[in-house]
Amino acid sequence: MDEAQTSMIYGADIPFARLCGIEALEVVEGRTRLRLELGPQHGNNLGIAHGGILCTLLDIAMGTVARLTAGRPVVTLDMQTRFLSPGHGVLLAEGRVTRAGQSILFCDAEIRDAAGRVVATATGVFKPVGAKA
Repeated sequence: MDEAQTSMIYGADIPFARLCGIEALEVVEGRTRLRLELGPQHGNNLGIAHGGILCTLLDIAMGTVARLTAGRPVVTLDMQTRFLSPGHGVLLAEGRVTRAGQSILFCDAEIRDAAGRVVATATGVFKPVGAKA
């Protein structure tokens, strides 16, 4: 990926995602896919992925698919997260819209490690803001 591509995630500049090292992979059948290669800066005192980086990855996975579905920026209204196993190495996240209304969108997302184990899942509610693109 070149510099212009890494600064954008599905057409939106998300400076915090860039800081965290989150990469956009693809949009397939209404699902966004993201990748994060964990480094020491992403860890907690146990040497596994910090819950904050997992929440960020889940939020961006859901937020990007919500924005693409709504055709305009969205903000997170609510997010529920479940941590299921330790995160190590390369993590892959996938976000999906489960229901899209006029004023809010319901989404879910999951993170898996390279072996396919589910690391964390989330559900979220997103509100479109601003003008349609």
